[in-house]
Amino acid sequence: MDDGGLMMYGPNVADMYRRSAAFVDKILKGAKPADLPIEQPTKFNFIINLKTAKALGLTIPPMVLGRADQVIE
Repeated sequence: MDDGGLMMYGPNVADMYRRSAAFVDKILKGAKPADLPIEQPTKFNFIINLKTAKALGLTIPPMVLGRADQVIE
């Protein structure tokens, strides 16, 4: 997003790394990797880049900006 993307909605990568540490812990304690459940991301980020929106001549409604986790100005 810092490089000029307009909007991003996707999984929180830092949270995914934390969750993977729990899997590594279970494996090191003897759990078989095949027996561990598959997990999907639970936390997502919505980021808006206002610099890019302005360059494209777009106006982002205040309701959308209020829902964003991060706004790049």
